[in-house]
Amino acid sequence: MSAPGVVFRARALARRYRMGEVEVRALAGVDLDIGAGELAVVAGPSGSGKSTLLHLLGGLDVADRGSVEFEGRDLAALPERERTLVRRRRLGFVFQAFHLVPVLSALENVEWPLRIDGVPAAECRRRAAEALAQVGLAERTAHRPDRLSGGERQRVAIARALVHRPAAVLADEPTGNLDSATAAAVVGLMESLRRELGTTFVLATHDPALVERAGRRIRLSDGRVVEDTGAGAAP
Repeated sequence: MSAPGVVFRARALARRYRMGEVEVRALAGVDLDIGAGELAVVAGPSGSGKSTLLHLLGGLDVADRGSVEFEGRDLAALPERERTLVRRRRLGFVFQAFHLVPVLSALENVEWPLRIDGVPAAECRRRAAEALAQVGLAERTAHRPDRLSGGERQRVAIARALVHRPAAVLADEPTGNLDSATAAAVVGLMESLRRELGTTFVLATHDPALVERAGRRIRLSDGRVVEDTGAGAAP
């Protein structure tokens, strides 16, 4: 059972994949605690295991060996339906490619997770508008993705990840498609939201500038943790 204040606990986490005749070791025995309210960056070169680690922490994949606890529950031990509800209600996800629905407005994109969870339409609209205001897009709610800049689209994606008030947000290369100034602004936004809402953020990146801004740095190499600047809940 995870200690109080620990959102994610990974123990002896290992994952291998087969690519044709070749077996690829993505993770090889990762031990990790991430506390409530932390902004932690998982760094390392391509192929080091960053995305695999995020997928396992978020219950998008299941380890070959070891365990992941989220809010004290072993994700792999949950039935698939319950694991889906955990992802839908307690976790938020942000991806490099944004994954916005092109025919929907910013507001409708942010509403979508609430709608599929059965939240009444008026409440969906209110909470989506509030989330967009939190990321500085109160005046852009009616715009579709093709009328938004890259940075604005990523902020819509962050609002969508936060609209159901998750305990944690997992972001895989969230600045990969952004210029350096916009990337810095997006990371600054996540840091502000962490302080304001107490949300835990875990970001996977190979961007050195993003790594330098992190309060907690977890560096992977060949599927192992080779550096961890510290653990525990943020102040």
